[in-house]
Amino acid sequence: MNEMKKYILFLLVIVLTGCQNSDNSGQGPSNEVFEWKLVTAWPPNLPVFGEAMIELARELETISNGRLKVTVYGGGELVPPLEIFDAVSNGVAQMGHSTSYYWSGKAPASVFFSAVPFGLDAQQMNTWLYEGGGLELWEELYANHGLVPFPCGNTGVQMGGWFNREINSIKDFQGLKMRIPGLGGSVISKAGGSAVTVAGGEVYTNLERGVIDATEWIGPFHDYKMGFHKIAKYYYYPGWHEPGATTELFVNKAAFEGLPEDLQLLIETTAHKYNQVILAQLERQNAIYLQKLKDEGVVIKRFPDEVLVSLKSLSEQVIAEQCKSDPFSAKVYKSMQDFKSSAANWNQVAIEAISPYLK
Repeated sequence: MNEMKKYILFLLVIVLTGCQNSDNSGQGPSNEVFEWKLVTAWPPNLPVFGEAMIELARELETISNGRLKVTVYGGGELVPPLEIFDAVSNGVAQMGHSTSYYWSGKAPASVFFSAVPFGLDAQQMNTWLYEGGGLELWEELYANHGLVPFPCGNTGVQMGGWFNREINSIKDFQGLKMRIPGLGGSVISKAGGSAVTVAGGEVYTNLERGVIDATEWIGPFHDYKMGFHKIAKYYYYPGWHEPGATTELFVNKAAFEGLPEDLQLLIETTAHKYNQVILAQLERQNAIYLQKLKDEGVVIKRFPDEVLVSLKSLSEQVIAEQCKSDPFSAKVYKSMQDFKSSAANWNQVAIEAISPYLK
């Protein structure tokens, strides 16, 4: 069923539900109340991501006429931020919000549904997921863990990270301890550095104390709010490692299937909304806060071309190694590359040709 048909069905279900409630027998499955927990990998009330989940929960309760009540917990409030995958899988909570590369140790192919170095941007990720077969593969992978995934946000192209030393050649990554998860972290390791994965709430302290030498986070808005400009000297771009990082809403499969169909569709549709809202908010705020960082004298530098070329070569090696060791990763990456190839002609005509004139 395509997205438009799902949306029309959702609206029809809401109208019919309203009619049933106005007739009101007052009893029966249509009036059952479900009380759920939503855990996130983000610090409590993190701007955009945490706030969006609070709004999502409010909308689910409002549109369902109080039949689906969701309490939101920031990372560490109910379970540690990097343990929410297991918490939702095991039913400790019914929903989670994060980005899927955190679960590479449990489901290696999960990294491809978040971000691939030098891979798809936000628009391309959404197209591959919704229309190119990506979401079906994601659902297949998560079903093995008792979960149902939904795209629910995208960062857009990220910044390359904060460093306390200049990066002039690929050799400057040797011995570097950097907070960078996912496939990007594997690339840094292959370049001779050490990739560290820590939750967002711990990044500032680790960088300040020298536990790590560098970090990437998201973009100018969140990076400014985290205060990285106060403890790191250089701010590099572009975000080669995450050109369009998808964030996810994942739901306990048994709990989801236990909902009436209208509430299942409500979750899917609301996740679809916030997939767009989060990206739009970040695009706007990043533009504002990049200027703030410039005004405050932050040294903003572009990675040299030779560094980007080397990082791309190492990325290809990392992806090839993962696909060789994990057949499902190979299946997912082939789907992604097939989509990219099929879209290449249109992108060249519609996007690349006009891009120089949009500056």
